[in-house]
Amino acid sequence: MSENRKSQVVTQGVQRSPNRAMLRAVGFRDEDFTKPIVGIANGYSTITPCNMGIDGLAKRAEASIRAAGGMPQMFGTITISDGISMGTEGMKYSLVSRDVIADSIETACTGQSMDGVLAIGGCDKNMPGAMIAIARMNIPAILFMAAQSSLGTITGAI
Repeated sequence: MSENRKSQVVTQGVQRSPNRAMLRAVGFRDEDFTKPIVGIANGYSTITPCNMGIDGLAKRAEASIRAAGGMPQMFGTITISDGISMGTEGMKYSLVSRDVIADSIETACTGQSMDGVLAIGGCDKNMPGAMIAIARMNIPAILFMAAQSSLGTITGAI
Protein backbone atom coordinates (compact mmCIF):
# COMPACT_ATOMS: atom_id res chain seq x y z
CA MET A 1 0.00 0.00 0.00
CA SER A 2 1.24 3.47 -0.84
CA GLU A 3 2.40 5.64 2.05
CA ASN A 4 0.81 8.65 0.37
CA ARG A 5 -2.54 7.13 -0.55
CA LYS A 6 -4.50 10.17 0.70
CA SER A 7 -2.23 12.96 -0.49
CA GLN A 8 -1.68 11.57 -3.96
CA VAL A 9 -5.11 12.95 -4.90
CA VAL A 10 -3.58 16.44 -4.68
CA THR A 11 0.02 15.67 -5.72
CA GLN A 12 -0.24 13.36 -8.74
CA GLY A 13 -1.27 13.94 -12.35
CA VAL A 14 -1.32 16.82 -14.81
CA GLN A 15 -4.72 17.92 -13.52
CA ARG A 16 -3.14 18.58 -10.10
CA SER A 17 -0.54 21.07 -11.35
CA PRO A 18 -2.31 23.96 -9.56
CA ASN A 19 -2.32 21.94 -6.32
CA ARG A 20 1.41 21.27 -6.65
CA ALA A 21 2.02 24.97 -7.33
CA MET A 22 0.46 25.80 -3.96
CA LEU A 23 2.55 23.11 -2.26
CA ARG A 24 5.69 24.46 -3.93
CA ALA A 25 4.92 27.80 -2.27
CA VAL A 26 5.29 26.10 1.14
CA GLY A 27 8.57 24.41 0.26
CA PHE A 28 7.76 21.22 -1.67
CA ARG A 29 10.26 20.14 -4.34
CA ASP A 30 9.70 17.66 -7.20
CA GLU A 31 10.84 14.69 -5.13
CA ASP A 32 8.50 15.60 -2.25
CA PHE A 33 5.27 14.95 -4.15
CA THR A 34 5.56 11.18 -3.68
CA LYS A 35 6.23 11.41 0.07
CA PRO A 36 3.48 11.02 2.68
CA ILE A 37 2.18 14.34 3.97
CA VAL A 38 2.04 14.27 7.77
CA GLY A 39 0.24 17.00 9.66
CA ILE A 40 1.61 18.32 12.92
CA ALA A 41 -1.37 19.67 14.83
CA ASN A 42 -0.12 21.55 17.82
CA GLY A 43 -1.64 23.57 20.60
CA TYR A 44 1.30 25.93 21.01
CA SER A 45 0.29 29.30 22.37
CA THR A 46 1.39 31.81 24.93
CA ILE A 47 -2.19 32.14 26.16
CA THR A 48 -1.86 29.20 28.57
CA PRO A 49 1.21 28.08 30.55
CA CYS A 50 0.58 24.40 29.76
CA ASN A 51 1.07 24.95 26.02
CA MET A 52 4.07 27.28 25.98
CA GLY A 53 6.68 24.55 25.47
CA ILE A 54 4.94 22.89 22.54
CA ASP A 55 6.53 24.98 19.78
CA GLY A 56 9.97 23.46 20.38
CA LEU A 57 8.51 19.95 20.38
CA ALA A 58 6.60 20.66 17.16
CA LYS A 59 9.75 21.90 15.44
CA ARG A 60 11.66 18.79 16.53
CA ALA A 61 8.81 16.61 15.28
CA GLU A 62 8.88 18.47 11.97
CA ALA A 63 12.60 17.76 11.55
CA SER A 64 12.11 14.10 12.53
CA ILE A 65 9.26 13.54 10.06
CA ARG A 66 11.34 15.11 7.31
CA ALA A 67 14.35 12.93 8.24
CA ALA A 68 12.12 9.83 8.13
CA GLY A 69 11.04 10.62 4.56
CA GLY A 70 7.75 12.41 5.15
CA MET A 71 6.59 15.92 4.31
CA PRO A 72 5.54 17.60 7.56
CA GLN A 73 2.86 20.29 7.46
CA MET A 74 2.47 22.19 10.71
CA PHE A 75 -0.74 23.86 11.83
CA GLY A 76 -2.10 25.19 15.09
CA THR A 77 -5.22 24.64 17.13
CA ILE A 78 -6.97 26.93 19.59
CA THR A 79 -6.89 26.42 23.34
CA ILE A 80 -8.76 27.70 26.38
CA SER A 81 -7.49 27.69 29.94
CA ASP A 82 -9.97 26.94 32.70
CA GLY A 83 -7.56 28.56 35.13
CA ILE A 84 -7.82 31.86 33.28
CA SER A 85 -11.48 31.76 32.25
CA MET A 86 -12.78 30.35 35.55
CA GLY A 87 -15.59 32.40 37.05
CA THR A 88 -16.09 34.43 33.89
CA GLU A 89 -18.23 34.24 30.78
CA GLY A 90 -15.22 32.54 29.17
CA MET A 91 -16.12 29.27 30.94
CA LYS A 92 -18.96 28.87 28.43
CA TYR A 93 -16.26 28.13 25.85
CA SER A 94 -14.07 25.77 27.84
CA LEU A 95 -15.66 22.37 27.24
CA VAL A 96 -16.94 23.23 23.76
CA SER A 97 -13.35 24.10 22.79
CA ARG A 98 -12.58 20.36 22.72
CA ASP A 99 -14.98 19.95 19.81
CA VAL A 100 -13.61 23.05 18.08
CA ILE A 101 -10.07 21.64 18.41
CA ALA A 102 -11.22 18.26 17.06
CA ASP A 103 -13.00 19.96 14.18
CA SER A 104 -9.95 22.06 13.32
CA ILE A 105 -7.62 19.05 13.24
CA GLU A 106 -10.07 16.96 11.23
CA THR A 107 -10.73 19.84 8.84
CA ALA A 108 -7.04 20.51 8.18
CA CYS A 109 -6.10 16.83 7.78
CA THR A 110 -9.05 15.86 5.62
CA GLY A 111 -9.27 19.11 3.68
CA GLN A 112 -5.57 19.01 2.84
CA SER A 113 -5.54 15.24 2.12
CA MET A 114 -2.92 14.41 4.75
CA ASP A 115 -1.66 10.86 5.05
CA GLY A 116 -1.17 11.00 8.81
CA VAL A 117 -1.08 13.34 11.79
CA LEU A 118 0.98 13.90 14.89
CA ALA A 119 -1.04 15.91 17.41
CA ILE A 120 0.80 17.67 20.22
CA GLY A 121 -1.20 18.90 23.18
CA GLY A 122 -0.45 20.17 26.64
CA CYS A 123 -3.75 20.67 28.44
CA ASP A 124 -7.04 19.02 29.29
CA LYS A 125 -8.73 20.65 26.31
CA ASN A 126 -6.41 20.08 23.36
CA MET A 127 -5.41 16.53 24.29
CA PRO A 128 -9.02 15.22 24.36
CA GLY A 129 -9.82 17.39 21.32
CA ALA A 130 -6.96 15.75 19.44
CA MET A 131 -8.15 12.27 20.47
CA ILE A 132 -11.66 13.05 19.24
CA ALA A 133 -10.22 14.07 15.86
CA ILE A 134 -8.00 10.98 15.70
CA ALA A 135 -11.00 8.76 16.42
CA ARG A 136 -12.98 10.34 13.58
CA MET A 137 -10.29 10.19 10.89
CA ASN A 138 -9.07 7.13 9.03
CA ILE A 139 -5.38 8.03 8.94
CA PRO A 140 -2.38 6.95 11.03
CA ALA A 141 -2.12 9.21 14.06
CA ILE A 142 -0.12 9.78 17.21
CA LEU A 143 -1.05 11.97 20.17
CA PHE A 144 2.00 13.40 21.88
CA MET A 145 1.30 14.90 25.30
CA ALA A 146 3.50 17.59 26.76
CA ALA A 147 3.07 19.04 30.22
CA GLN A 148 5.00 21.80 31.92
CA SER A 149 6.20 21.35 35.48
CA SER A 150 8.84 22.79 37.74
CA LEU A 151 11.06 19.97 36.43
CA GLY A 152 10.68 21.12 32.80
CA THR A 153 8.66 19.60 29.98
CA ILE A 154 7.29 16.10 30.61
CA THR A 155 6.26 14.17 27.50
CA GLY A 156 4.57 10.95 26.45
CA ALA A 157 2.87 9.48 23.40
CA ILE A 158 -0.27 7.45 22.72
